Amino acid sequence: MNQLDALKQFTTVVADTGDFKQLAQFQPQDATTNPSLILKAVQKPDYLPLLKATVADHGNEPMDAQIDRLLVRFGCEILATIPGRVSTEVDARLSFDTAATVVRAKRIMALYEAQGVKRERVLIKIASTWEGIQAAAELEREGIRTNLTLLFSFAQAVACGDAKVQLISPFVGRIYDWYKKSAGAAWVEVDHANANDPGVKSVRAIYNHYKRHGIATEVMGASFRNVGQITALAGCDLLTIAPELLAQLGASTEPLTQTLSASAAMQLDLPEVHHTEASFRYAMNEDAMATEKLAEGIRAFCVDAVKLEALMH
Repeated sequence: MNQLDALKQFTTVVADTGDFKQLAQFQPQDATTNPSLILKAVQKPDYLPLLKATVADHGNEPMDAQIDRLLVRFGCEILATIPGRVSTEVDARLSFDTAATVVRAKRIMALYEAQGVKRERVLIKIASTWEGIQAAAELEREGIRTNLTLLFSFAQAVACGDAKVQLISPFVGRIYDWYKKSAGAAWVEVDHANANDPGVKSVRAIYNHYKRHGIATEVMGASFRNVGQITALAGCDLLTIAPELLAQLGASTEPLTQTLSASAAMQLDLPEVHHTEASFRYAMNEDAMATEKLAEGIRAFCVDAVKLEALMH
């Protein structure tokens, strides 16, 4: 059995791509997209017609509406090739505006429903700012499921659990990147590999906290840099993996064992943690990595959103 098939025994495998023609070979359950992945896809000849058709059909609408239509077109194509859910992102420029995020999320969901897609098959991706988490709480109460992204800290995960969001996406690789960069020449790769990887440790702490305290929010590790980070999280609820790494897993027959389990987490002595807005903001302020990576991630998605709009003109 290859590692991809072995991983699927313990964990729901999700494909992290806008390139839906690649999906069938990996047979993922779900798929995730973001502005950067969609931007990458529409620059390929295979996907440019989707962008052109959206502009031809809806070019008279405001740009933000055209973008949402394009994202939903990609989402519908992805849903045609997978059995599960697709994640579609709210414009990152709204990351600090709860009300605007709610409005935009509802519009995205309405566009999916107009295409005959059931709500259960869509997760609305929102950045894990305090404002984004509050928007997600409101959407969840109305039956719109959310995926809280750009999640780097335990505090963000706690607040998402309190908000009863459907799913969170802790970013393993970007956490690893920050620690590696900040250590500089002192970084010893072998000392920070697999279970000792700072991104892996972060996800493990979140997963154990959720399972120990009966928090129903799903944990989906994201943003992987290498196969070792993925195999070290076997047993996590879901893992969203880029096609290149899915291919590496599919080509390897190295043994793979489950490292995370709800039953093991239940045995741990972990305190319950909750956050008010004030304690959340303080915890984030104390966490330089999470603060920097959240800001950097939002900025990068905003840049790619602007580039995507430029292609729509």
